Amino acid sequence: MDAVDLEKVDEIIERYRGREGVLIQLLLDLQSEFHWIPREVIDHLSERLRVPTSQIYRIASFYKAINLNPVGRHMIQVCMGTACQVRGAQKVLDFTASRLNIKPEETTPDLSFSLRKVNCLGCCSMGPVLTVDDEYHGGVTLEKVEKILKKRS
Repeated sequence: MDAVDLEKVDEIIERYRGREGVLIQLLLDLQSEFHWIPREVIDHLSERLRVPTSQIYRIASFYKAINLNPVGRHMIQVCMGTACQVRGAQKVLDFTASRLNIKPEETTPDLSFSLRKVNCLGCCSMGPVLTVDDEYHGGVTLEKVEKILKKRS
């Protein structure tokens, strides 16, 4: 793994200088930069902010949107809400996992893809729905999954 650019971390920390209650937003901004929050970043944050490492981990691990492990270049999320479930979301999830040779909540060894199941993506009439990064795909079939994956491989 590449070394973390602590100067970049410091730049992001500086945006919040003098403000209280911004740790979650700070973590999200750091994640936008690095795609996940490495241990080295948490240690540096703890030192710079004078906040115990355990407190940062407690907050970071509570929110599913904050990744404490490396994630793929492409994040695939499969909606498992009721409307999507009755339209075949489980088959979509199983097929996607099989094609990527990973389980849900895992990342491919080459860090190309991460797969997550989510409770609801808020577009129930389009089910089953999956997202790739910020792109929504509705009425997903196994054939559509195949095309989506090939496009990004």
